Amino acid sequence: MSLKFGQHLIKSSVIFLKTALSFALVNRSPVVPGHVLVCPMRSTNRFRELSPEEVSDLFNTVQRVASVVEYHFEGTSITISLQDGPDAGQTVHHVHVHILPRKAGDFEKNDQIYEELQNHDKEVSNISRKWRSEQEMETEAAALRKYF
Repeated sequence: MSLKFGQHLIKSSVIFLKTALSFALVNRSPVVPGHVLVCPMRSTNRFRELSPEEVSDLFNTVQRVASVVEYHFEGTSITISLQDGPDAGQTVHHVHVHILPRKAGDFEKNDQIYEELQNHDKEVSNISRKWRSEQEMETEAAALRKYF
C-alpha cells in the first residue's frame, strides 16, 4: 500500500511507522545519516490546517521517532524542523517534520543545517547530495521498523 505525500506517492517499503493519524518515512535525500520525516496521514499544506488530534499524534510520533533515530544512528542530539509554507522552505505540499540525528562537529557552523534543509530535496546541479536508491531506502526503513 502506498501513501500520498504531497505531490509524491510513497511506497510502503520506505515507511517505517504508521499510527492512527501519522506516518514516518526515510528521506530520499538525507542531510545527515538518519534524516527522516514524520507526516500526518491527511494531506494538508499548512500546519494550521491540522486538527488538535492530528497535531497531538504528529508530535507524539515525532518524539518516538526522534528517540529511535538518535539511538540507531549514534547521535548525541536531535534537530527537529517543520518548514511551514513556501517562504519557510517547504517544497512538498504536505505538512511534515524533519528529524535529524546530530553529532558534535557534523557541520562547521551548527545552524548551517537549516541552509542544508532548505536545499536538500531541490534538483539543483551545484548540490552534490544525490537521491538514494529505492533499495537503500528500503534497507534503512526495515532497520528502523524493528524498533516499533
